[in-house]
Amino acid sequence: MSIIIRVIKDTDNVALAKILRNSLDEFNVPQEGTVYTDPTTDNLYALFKPSNSIYYVAEEDGVILGGCGVYPTEGLPKKCAELVKFYLSNQSRGKGIGKMMLEKCFTAAAALGYTHLYLESFPQFEKAVSMYEKAGFEMLSGPLGNSGHFACTIWMLKKLNQDTKSDAPF
Repeated sequence: MSIIIRVIKDTDNVALAKILRNSLDEFNVPQEGTVYTDPTTDNLYALFKPSNSIYYVAEEDGVILGGCGVYPTEGLPKKCAELVKFYLSNQSRGKGIGKMMLEKCFTAAAALGYTHLYLESFPQFEKAVSMYEKAGFEMLSGPLGNSGHFACTIWMLKKLNQDTKSDAPF
């Protein structure tokens, strides 16, 4: 397995949008109020152009397996970014690729000056949620920021660069 994790290219947009939508369909996640109908899903390359964000793509032998990004979602507390659009194709799950991408995003978020990462998810993604918990994310009672993804029902936060509880000042 020769998997590489690299920064998004403009030619990745179509494949990534397909993986995102297929994942939501596969797990019967609502379309409205999610990344499925988010207008940015079809042009992730443009969304992640600002220097305070980054999106990584997992690829094997020229085939895109999925992606994950760090983005300063509007309304989040200072020095907090969101872990966004984290989806892997069905055939690439369970191979440690998600964990590799998560670690890459933690490193990138810290390098971009963020102290916390926030995410939104669904109970249907129980394996991913379990991975987030093992990586140090803690459950929140409600959403932070203004992602526009009102259908999400799981909200989590992680303090970066420490193995302690989040103790967020917000």
